[in-house]
This record gives sequence, C-alpha cells and structure tokens, in this order.
Amino acid sequence: MIIKRYEVYYANLSPSIGSEIQKIRPVVVVSKTEMNKYLDTVVICPATTKLHTQWRSRIQCVIDTKDAEIAVDQIRTISKKRIKNKIDTISSEINAQLRALITEMYGE
Repeated sequence: MIIKRYEVYYANLSPSIGSEIQKIRPVVVVSKTEMNKYLDTVVICPATTKLHTQWRSRIQCVIDTKDAEIAVDQIRTISKKRIKNKIDTISSEINAQLRALITEMYGE
C-alpha cells in the first residue's frame, strides 16, 4: 500500500502514555509520499470529533462526512503497521492550513 500525504487513514494509536491521543481513529498523513514509500514509519496528525474550536493548535474540518479537527499539537511518527484502511483525503484548502500551522508551531 502506498500511503500518500494528506490522505486520512484509520490507525491504531494504542497503547498511549499520559495525554496522548489513543485508540483506533482517523489520522492525517503529513509526511511526504516519497518518504512514505521507503520508510517503515509515517508522520501523522491524529483527528478527533471532540471539537476545541478555540484551540489554535487544531484545524477544523470534515472527515468522512463528520465534523472533526486535526490535532497538530499531537503530531507524531508511527509505524506503518498501525495504519489500517484509507477513509478520506483532506482538501487542498485544509492541507494548506495544515502546512502553515505545522510551520508556525514547529518551524522557524
């Protein structure tokens, strides 16, 4: 399976420690497709339907017809073995917001 950037998959994020997002849930792949072809890991941002509209570290969106938010504050690298089936692809508008927020939070 080729895992592409900005696609949404179900992934098993358990076990987790502390306040990490856990269980099987949608994740947005943020690592580049070229990297994903060769590495055994992918970089993801988990998604949740528990909305925190005032949190600047979250991006509001719709995933698989449900209101959701992408938790950029929970970005992490996971094994491809945690990835399940593809469920959606985020829009170009949302992926632009995602890139900008990742840069704001973790870039220069």
